[in-house]
Amino acid sequence: MEAEKKLVILVDDNPANLRIGKNVLAKNYAVATAPSAEKLFALLRNNSPSIILLDIDMPEMSGYEAIKVLKENPETRDIPVIFLTAKSDTVDEFTGLSLGAIDYITKPFQPDLLLKRIEVHLLVETQRHTLKKQATELEDFNTNLKKMVDEKTQEVVDLQDALLKTMAEMVEFKDGNSSGHIERTQQWVKILLEEMESCGIYREEIKHLNANVNMLLQSCQLHDVGKMSIDEDILRKPGKLTEDEAEEMRKHAVFGGQIIEKIETMSKESDFLKYAQVFAAGHHEKWDGTGYPLGLQGKEIPLLGRIMAIADVYDALISKRPYKEAFTHEIAVQIINEGSGVQFDPSLVNVFNKAVSRFKAGK
Repeated sequence: MEAEKKLVILVDDNPANLRIGKNVLAKNYAVATAPSAEKLFALLRNNSPSIILLDIDMPEMSGYEAIKVLKENPETRDIPVIFLTAKSDTVDEFTGLSLGAIDYITKPFQPDLLLKRIEVHLLVETQRHTLKKQATELEDFNTNLKKMVDEKTQEVVDLQDALLKTMAEMVEFKDGNSSGHIERTQQWVKILLEEMESCGIYREEIKHLNANVNMLLQSCQLHDVGKMSIDEDILRKPGKLTEDEAEEMRKHAVFGGQIIEKIETMSKESDFLKYAQVFAAGHHEKWDGTGYPLGLQGKEIPLLGRIMAIADVYDALISKRPYKEAFTHEIAVQIINEGSGVQFDPSLVNVFNKAVSRFKAGK
């Protein structure tokens, strides 16, 4: 079956040019003729040509004026236009091309040359549409692929978070503390990070940390994972620990770092575990150097360790434990402030003070 011929519209106010042009073009194309721009626009209401051959010198509306109308209409702006003219002035040719024409053919035209130039332009137009279609298909493919990757990534993140929460619950159960300490410390860390960014404290470090804040908040659930290696009788002892028991309890920071380091050797999640290791090993260091396990002082203590120190102690103070009743928010705030420059980074205590209302509200 013969393929449907592409439609060419020929516009010229000279009937003889229309007749000659139609006879030439009809060999290869379906042809519609129009003696004026007005008739062209009428044809375009019901036809979508592959190309328009447009005379320049016409009464009432010139080809230059007509192409402006075509290019302003979203439905016709992409139809290729070739100007036909008896002129051979390069200025006129430049004007036509500047208005959006793809070619400029002088009359009287050679039939074979006219057909060949139309053929070339239609081939280019076909290739342009093909590339545009392929670009759209590629964009759709990339969008769908990204969506699939995002969904799969979210599944992995959700699974990872569920495993971490389960591990955190195991730590809390062994510790005799099932009151949501780990979940709350996540919230306290989040508040401190947000307030630090707002205040401009440790600006460069916070910029980097907040770029990975979801991963960071997930990782802080492991800050007490070392308690899995501590004797349950020590963890749940209702009274004051002996010196030997306290020394054993202090080892949980070391054990936590070692557990995460072992996981790190078997995993590719280096950034996530790097954060977790800092939280686990650094949250009991003290600003004045009297903390454990390494006795780090001041800014020797990693920033995440200093942040977690405030979050961990605040939550411990307001929570009921086997060895104490819960303190009020106000007393906890007072104790945190008394530890400024001793146990805690003074700059972070200032941030904490700016956020006390959020701590009290829990959000």
